Amino acid sequence: MDFGSKVISREIQQMLYDTKKTLGTAESCTGGRIAEVIIAVPGASNYFKGGIIAYSNDVKEKLLGVDHEVIEAQTAVCEEVARQMAVGLCETLDCDYVISITGVAGPGGGTPEVPVGTIWIGYGAKDDIRTFQLTEDQGRDLNLNIATNKALRLFLEYLQENAPERQPANQVEK
Repeated sequence: MDFGSKVISREIQQMLYDTKKTLGTAESCTGGRIAEVIIAVPGASNYFKGGIIAYSNDVKEKLLGVDHEVIEAQTAVCEEVARQMAVGLCETLDCDYVISITGVAGPGGGTPEVPVGTIWIGYGAKDDIRTFQLTEDQGRDLNLNIATNKALRLFLEYLQENAPERQPANQVEK
């Protein structure tokens, strides 16, 4: 885990803590790396509800409610699956915000339609899921690091634009 990820995680923590909102993660290709960065900051239990590593399509369908027909028609590495993973996790964990990710990290597993390095990120609130696609293959380790960092950055930007008014923890509520 790099220093930049920890800094972003700390900023996410402060915003979620101040707004009393919760976060969950649904990860496929990153295998829990996003959750690892989030819980590396002490106090994560105050806002992080948990994560599901949905590495197999079966888990995506059974635990996150991803539509089997979407996977059959578009593969598990597509925008709609990232979106459905996010919405499904919000419902499963009853969290305010979510980060989801599905992709082909490599070195194998790519196809002409979905080459290695194709990674879809979903993030936001249940009724406002945004998506972002990564498309470059930098090798498995770098692909995973880039995807983890990008997911965290996108989510932080989303929070900065959309989070409700912050109530700093050191102020007394009236």
